[in-house]
Amino acid sequence: MHFLAPFFLFALLSLAIPVIIHLFNFRRYQKVYFSNVQFLKEIQEQQASRRNLKERLILAARLLALTFLVFAFARPYIPGKNAPNAGKQQAVSIFVDNSYSMETLNKEGALLDETKRRAKEIASAYSINDRFQLLTQDFEGKHQRLLSRDEFNDAVDAVKISPQSRSLQQIVSRQQGLLNTQHNAVRSSYLVSDFQRNMTNGKPVKSDSTIHFNLVQLKASELPNVAVDSVWLLTAIHRPGESEKLVVRLHNYAGEKAEKIPLKLLINGSQKALGSFTINPHSVQNDTLAFSGLQDGWQRAEIQLQDNPVTFDNQFYFTFNVKQQMPVLLIDGGIVNPFIKAIFDADPFFATKRVADGNVDYAALGTYPLIVLSDVKTISAGLAQQLKTYVVKGGTLVVFPSADADLANYRSFLQPMNSAYPGKLITETTKVSAINLQNPVFKNIFESYPQNPDLPTVKKYYQLNSTSNSGGESIMELPGKQPFWSDYNSGKGKVYILAVPLDDDFSNLQRHALLVPVMFRIALLSGHDQPLFYTLGQDQSIEVPTVQSSGKQILKLVKGTHATIPDVRQQEGSTLLYVSDQLQETGNYELKKQDSTLSVLAFNNNRQESDMSYLNGAALKQIFPQAGAILQPGQASLKGEISELNFGLQLWKLCIILALIFLAAEILLIRLYKFDKQQITTPV
Repeated sequence: MHFLAPFFLFALLSLAIPVIIHLFNFRRYQKVYFSNVQFLKEIQEQQASRRNLKERLILAARLLALTFLVFAFARPYIPGKNAPNAGKQQAVSIFVDNSYSMETLNKEGALLDETKRRAKEIASAYSINDRFQLLTQDFEGKHQRLLSRDEFNDAVDAVKISPQSRSLQQIVSRQQGLLNTQHNAVRSSYLVSDFQRNMTNGKPVKSDSTIHFNLVQLKASELPNVAVDSVWLLTAIHRPGESEKLVVRLHNYAGEKAEKIPLKLLINGSQKALGSFTINPHSVQNDTLAFSGLQDGWQRAEIQLQDNPVTFDNQFYFTFNVKQQMPVLLIDGGIVNPFIKAIFDADPFFATKRVADGNVDYAALGTYPLIVLSDVKTISAGLAQQLKTYVVKGGTLVVFPSADADLANYRSFLQPMNSAYPGKLITETTKVSAINLQNPVFKNIFESYPQNPDLPTVKKYYQLNSTSNSGGESIMELPGKQPFWSDYNSGKGKVYILAVPLDDDFSNLQRHALLVPVMFRIALLSGHDQPLFYTLGQDQSIEVPTVQSSGKQILKLVKGTHATIPDVRQQEGSTLLYVSDQLQETGNYELKKQDSTLSVLAFNNNRQESDMSYLNGAALKQIFPQAGAILQPGQASLKGEISELNFGLQLWKLCIILALIFLAAEILLIRLYKFDKQQITTPV
């Protein structure tokens, strides 16, 4: 047994006081004379022995009562796991999980309310002089300091639900960052959470062995839940009035089949599609919604899902832009290619601009979804670098080599973009042998493909060479699987390279019926608009076309009456926005410069929180082997359990109870133990 305040044991010297009183209690007895004391002798002896017994019992009761009273002040305990740290200054970090999953209910009410109550119970188990850190999913700067107990309780009361969702390793590392600055204190950490499976990637958590980590897992019910994981449109370029198809990815996180889940698509406040879907347990399903009748401009879209009892993920927001025209940039060697010009002049949707290779406005390249490079003998180093940057950022480049191309120059231009490049000139007549129906250019285009199609004839062509890891895909092939027209991914964009120029001396492709639909298809697949949506709580940059702002013309993200000023950074060809944790509410936000709307951005919750499955004690111990204790409290308070964990089994209450018992025993002995009333019987 140990004592938290052993200096109180000096008070045991006070035990001498009742002993001294007992030993030197000299009473004056009044003498009473009797004529004959023969009959009183035996009675006197009996009374003296009983009096001595009573006095000894009273003395023992007083000594024991005083002893246990002193022990109570000295706070005895039986050592626990962290007993060597008892009585020392403590620095305690307490993580309060305030993610969306904490909105669910259990027998104690809302899970977040119970989390806050448990955090206060943990703090109450420590001394009033100890210091506490509050950490939440938000990782706010104001929580990177130690608080007194009262300040900590006030900070806990202010915690609200957050869209953030951190991993277990991130949380532990954040706690260690502050605790490692407290060199002279005993450092402890508590994580109060429901511990969803998504908090870990299956790898063990790395932690500082000098910090005592404890996990407090709250009991949450595993609820059925269906959520929209993602959406995407099947067309990259959106034209006014045309039909659109939206693919919706639905995820059923429950172990039971979800029957006839109603789904509704709203665009600019108007209902555009309605559906009902059945999803198997623990499965992902893609469904397609068709709609049309869109006007040009930004489309503010929302998917509404009717699914209870988990409702925080029942809305999914996304935005896209329907353009009145699509800009296309044509770069040539100084002479207009009539075939390319005629292709895009055939449809007023395409707004083409033609420039010579020496007059290109590099700053405006990012405004064109599609750039067509044709009939340029030698590409300058500046143009080559700018086109590479354009493609990496998501642009689409179509390259028709020149009839007198500088092959070494083309190689140095195309090879850094992971694309094939024209090699030696093959002068033999051949014919395109096949088209790749699985390539996005031709996929789902033909209702039925003819047995003997009329394909372009080739008189001579450049052999397209590529590295082994280029990963290109053929659109058209020559005999022997030689690429005739191929596409290659480069960064976020694509490069389409053709083995021939659009010249009658090389082939008849420029006069073939396939050229126009292929070029239109490439153009319509070339959209590199902003993503349909972003996720709250993720540290990511938002890239928009270059926006020039000044001190008076700042950029703002506006939703209703709420406005946020993002951090703006300019880079080559685009503007980057950083919102960090400034946005806390899902929905569609307008990016404004003064009164003009530059773009509309959609933000959704992190769908990791939609999985209402949890780690059990064994899994937590495996993931976090250095965790000292995994507490799963019921209705009882955590204060006693934490105190026993840190200081051992506290005995001061037992000492007070025993002191009161012995005081009561003394009173009973004094009042009820009578020895003077004796019956004297003598023979007459």
